Amino acid sequence: MDAPVTYASLVPLWAILVSLAAVPLIVLSDRWRNLREGWSLLAAFAKFALVLSLIPDALAGKIAETSLFELAPGVVFALRADPLGIFFAVIASGLWIFTTFYAIGYMRGNHEKRQTRFFASFALSLSATLGIAFSANLLTFLVFFEVLTIATYPLVIHKETEEAKRGGRKYLVYTLTAGNLLIVATVWTWNLVGTLDFVPGGILGAAALDGGTALALFLLFLGGVGVKAGIMPLHSWLPSAMVAPTPVSALLHAVAVVKSGVFGVYRVVGFVFGPEVMTRFGLNTLLLVLAGTTILVSSLLAMRQDNLKRRLAYSTVGHLSYIVLGAALLSTTGMVGGLMHIASHAVMKITLFFCAGAIYVNVHRENISELDGIGKAMPWTMGAFSIGAMGLAGIPPIYGFASKWLLGAGSLEAGLWIPLVVLLLSGVLNVAYFFPIIHRAFFRADVEGRYAEHGEASVLMVAPLVGTALLAVIFGIAPDLGPRFYAFARMVVEGIL
Repeated sequence: MDAPVTYASLVPLWAILVSLAAVPLIVLSDRWRNLREGWSLLAAFAKFALVLSLIPDALAGKIAETSLFELAPGVVFALRADPLGIFFAVIASGLWIFTTFYAIGYMRGNHEKRQTRFFASFALSLSATLGIAFSANLLTFLVFFEVLTIATYPLVIHKETEEAKRGGRKYLVYTLTAGNLLIVATVWTWNLVGTLDFVPGGILGAAALDGGTALALFLLFLGGVGVKAGIMPLHSWLPSAMVAPTPVSALLHAVAVVKSGVFGVYRVVGFVFGPEVMTRFGLNTLLLVLAGTTILVSSLLAMRQDNLKRRLAYSTVGHLSYIVLGAALLSTTGMVGGLMHIASHAVMKITLFFCAGAIYVNVHRENISELDGIGKAMPWTMGAFSIGAMGLAGIPPIYGFASKWLLGAGSLEAGLWIPLVVLLLSGVLNVAYFFPIIHRAFFRADVEGRYAEHGEASVLMVAPLVGTALLAVIFGIAPDLGPRFYAFARMVVEGIL
């Protein structure tokens, strides 16, 4: 018999629907911007509250789940708020609140057009992201994965310039092709094992796999989720998509879209293939090589970028592969470190994108070479930028140190020293491409007087970026405070291994 439908079992569905319900309200409020933005804020707070309400039961081992409808015998569209899903959902929904306030300040301060479409697409994107988080099986995951692509396309092309349209076309080609690969992988998995449900430890262990089949299926899955995860050579859409407004870059290309990709990597590694299949056919070694290469090459490419958002984009490509590396290590500490880096990178990279947007709206500068002396005019903004940059470089006590430490320890736990060397080199490269920005801002003079008459951006932009910078410090000191990220990460990994 099916489990009875209860209040708790429906919470994941409500968390998905709350921002979806806001979409028509946002559209109908087109002429009243305060009301329109009020719906966005109300949906953001309601979504976060619903996600938080799932935490106590999940920590107690009670998982909210519900089956919505059956497409075919044994193929069910279902939701399940397991520890991994809640972990991701807390990050995405929590940072949506900061981004909504920031987006209001950005869109008004930059006098952007088509603001109603922007906020409506934003709300739809968060519904899709929560759907990905709470998918109980590959079918549900696939549907929401594709919805996220379609929902974010209007955000990428928001400016509707030729550059924006080119970036949008590239985004669609990459992500829709990835979706097709995921469809093939999903159908093949169904034919092999007769189920699509996510099971900790994997569902393919029961299949009669040979090396060729395992590799081909893994490459299909990797192509499907690896595009949004930014694994090289599938990454080039991400720098091109930086043409979008900064709030889009901040949340969707530092949290929702790209984190859906690395979240998908964890689902594939831990819940579809499983550690035994991954190691039997050497699939984790392939993933380690791809992740390590991506980390180092993207860091070198970041150093060559003068455009601030493009440097941040290449940094994102590298840091996403920290998370992929954690999944590939298949050690308890390493996998926990990878999951923790989902949270730490999200908090710090959204801070950095917020800062880039505040600079653009306030002083209309996009290039690093033009930022000499800006720290004196915008001390709060550049102070927050410094915190985010130091955290991503792994400097304690900021949030990124804990996840990098766990990844390094996990490499040794797995008996592998090359990933540790990659992490150490990456830390040096992070310093090399972030610290010159801080030096320019605070230790070089504004000899051309670019910023003599400028102060900080609006409080609607500065308050969120200071807030996320404070979170980076707070969670760096106490990583398991509040949403219990570390506890959830341990639960996820212990279930897989």
